[in-house]
Formats: sequence, structure tokens, C-alpha cells
Amino acid sequence: MKKGKKIIAFLLPLLLILSVVIPTISVAAEEEQNDEIYEAIQEKGELTVGLSADYAPYEFHATVDGKDKIVGFDISIAEKIADDMGVKLKIEELGFDALLGALKTGKIDLIISGMSPTAERLKEVDFSDPYMNVKQRLLVRKADKNKFTSTDQFEGVPVAAQKQTTQEELAKTELAGSKVVSLQKVPDVVMNLKNKKVDGIILEGPVAQAYVDHNDDIVFSDLEFENGSKQTAVALPKNAPKLKASINKSIENITNSGLLKGYQKQANELMFKEDESFFQKYYPYYLQGTGMTVILAVIGVFFGVVLGTLFALMKLSNSKILKIIASIYIEYVRGTPLLVQIFIVYFGTGVMGLDLSRFLAGVIALSLNSAAYVAEIIRAGISAVNKGQMEAARSLGMNHKQAMQYIIFPQAIKNILPALGNELVTVIKESSVISVIGVSELIFQAGNVQGASFKPFLPYLIVSVIYFILTFTLSRLLSFAERRMSTSD
Repeated sequence: MKKGKKIIAFLLPLLLILSVVIPTISVAAEEEQNDEIYEAIQEKGELTVGLSADYAPYEFHATVDGKDKIVGFDISIAEKIADDMGVKLKIEELGFDALLGALKTGKIDLIISGMSPTAERLKEVDFSDPYMNVKQRLLVRKADKNKFTSTDQFEGVPVAAQKQTTQEELAKTELAGSKVVSLQKVPDVVMNLKNKKVDGIILEGPVAQAYVDHNDDIVFSDLEFENGSKQTAVALPKNAPKLKASINKSIENITNSGLLKGYQKQANELMFKEDESFFQKYYPYYLQGTGMTVILAVIGVFFGVVLGTLFALMKLSNSKILKIIASIYIEYVRGTPLLVQIFIVYFGTGVMGLDLSRFLAGVIALSLNSAAYVAEIIRAGISAVNKGQMEAARSLGMNHKQAMQYIIFPQAIKNILPALGNELVTVIKESSVISVIGVSELIFQAGNVQGASFKPFLPYLIVSVIYFILTFTLSRLLSFAERRMSTSD
């Protein structure tokens, strides 16, 4: 009897422990098996990878077989991961600082864009095993090669780096007293150095080498960073164990098989391919960007006029509620930057489960922004018509609607049209902001040309000429129309 009690006394705690441990193991195993993100990728048969294609040799634009393609060793890695998963690869090109937001809101499945795991990023997303270790390098102008040899020589010295990157953090932590200039694109970082806006820039080893090879006036500094080594990995959503395991398996295969060297060699061959002149090679980018810019402006102003007319009439109505709604909308939109509105539309719709394309999100943001300004243009044009005109129309027996339609609007239109033309000119220029979410308008295409050609200044000079031609031509047409309207009075 005593022996039985001892056995029970021994087994009872063991059973209690097992009752806690076994369900925990089961839940963990179940979580390992249940990966909604992985299953969704398999169901749609497509892996969407986000990147910023201005980062040669990681990813950049190149002409392959007469067609524009995004290439680079990050693309080769993405293709390998997609092939191993048995799905197709889809590339979504965005500004670097928009990538994490796109991943968090489900716009993309992965980020493969030379990104490194950091403490801040790990709070928001997960990372795969590293697929490459790279060294951070300081670049300076050739004349300053011997000027900076240690990290304590940067008091008050301007240093540039791409924003939200390891290089930016390195500039802030190791170059004591430096004035850090954070820029969105790597070509802009290089252009600041060449134009003597900054005295040094920090780039990753492979990227830095490409710019040194293409620019005789830029050299490597002998300065060594204490924490200058960086691991590059694939960013993915949290709680995606099957997806992470699949990616890690592909990376392990790439590492063990020595595939990365082949990917890098292929990227370098495309980078240094010089079979055409600059304009022969890149004029299609400018044609496409110009067409997209014009389309964005026309659509944005068209829907801006439709919505703006509605809000103008609401503000002129006798209803206090309609006046308040219109006033709040107009003041809010006019009081916030277009860039913020683009992010709200693009990422906000993702949070709500609406998968809007980059183009559609850009058009909606541009239209909503234009509507606020058009509303004020129309309201001012109507208000400029002498109040006696309305009184005269009503004395002739017209109701308010008829008076507006036949008397007020025909007179107001002459005040409104010139201002609407100026709004179109403004929207043509403001549409450049949409490049941040990857819509391929002029500024976006200029960035692609910068990244592929390693010419930081010429692409923007060409873009400025194209913008001038567009706006100057439109301004002359508007002036002609105004003169014709004035002579018809």
C-alpha cells in the first residue's frame, strides 16, 4: 500500500508537467504547420518581392534583349526562392523607405533589397538567415583621399547616406560630430559628393566599388569602421514559420553551392555592358516616364474637377452641414503634404484589405488632392460673378438651379478656366511625388537611369528639360485660349 502511494506521489507531478508541456508542444507544432502567408502565396501561385531598383549591383534596370528588365544578384536570389517554392516571381518596385510599410500592409510578401536586420526593423518584421556579409566603405573625392583617416576627424563635416539604412546609422554612431545628410536614393548620395555638397558618403562594398569604377573623381577612403561589417538578409512578415524555413533552405542551397558568385558575376556583366550610347540606351525610360506623367496629370485634374465642383457647390450651399464637410475636407487636404496623402491611400487601403495597384493609389491620391484646390478655384470663380446677376435671373422667374446653369456658370467659367489650366501645370510637376510608391513617372524613371548608368546628374538634367517643355507648351496654349476668350466678350 505504501509502495502504491509512493508511485502515485511520483507520477502525479510528472503527469501535471506533461499536461502543461504536451499541449504547448502541440500548439507550437500546429503554429509551425499553420502559416497563412505561405499558404496564400502557394494558393495564388505567385511570390511578390519588393525592392528599390536603384542599387546596382543588388538590383537595377538594364536593357536585356531589347527590353527593360530589373536585374541584379538580389533578383537572382528572388528567382531561386520562388523556383524552390514552385511559384512565379512578381517584382514590385518601390522607394526604399516605402518597403517596410508595403510589407507590413500586405502589398508585398518579401523584401530582397540589400536590407540588413536591425533592432528597430526586427520589432516590425522578421528576417531570414543572411545570404551575404558585406563591408561598409567611406567614399571621398579624389583630392580628399588622405584628408580623412580616422573617425574622430569629422567634427562638423557633412556626410551623406541613404536614409533608413545601416549606412545612415553608421554615420551617426561612428563619425563623431559629423553632419549626417540622409537621402532617399543612392545616386543622390553620390551626386552630393561629386557636387561638393558633402565631403564623404557611406556605401556598401559592392555598390561603392561600382561607383568608384565609373567615376574617376571618387575613391575609397582608408578609414575603417569599427562596426563596418553588415549581414544582408531577406525581410518577411512575422509569424510566417513555413515561409521563413523555405527561404532559409534556398539561402542554404545558394551558399553551399556557391551560386552567389555566379549571380554577382552576371550582375557585373550587365552593369558594365556598353553596347549603346547613353541616349540610345535610356530614351525609352524617358518616353515611358513622360507618358505616365501626362496620364497622371490629366486623370488627376479630370477627377479633381468633378470632385472639386461637388465640394465647391457644397461650400456655397445653404446647408450648414454640407458647408462644414466641404470646409473640413478642403482645409485638411490643403494643409497636409501630398506625400503623406499618397502613403495614407496606398498603405491605408492595404490595412483595410483593399489591394489597390500603385498606379490606382497614386491617381486617387492625386485626384483627391487636386479636388481641394479646384474646389476653391470654382468657388472663387462663382463668387466673382456680380450678385446682381443672380437677382436679375430670379426676377425673370428662374429658380436657383436655372440661374446657376444659364446665368452664373457661363460667366464664371471665364474666371475658372485659366486657373484650372494652371492647376494642370501644377499637377504635372507634383505628380513626381508619386514615384515614392513605384509609379513609373518621370522622376521614378530618372532614378532608374541614375542607378543603371551611374550618372547622378545627367538623368535629372534631361528630366528638367522634359518638364520645361511640357509646362511651357501647356502655358502657351492656355495663354492662347485666354486671349481667344477675351476677344469673344
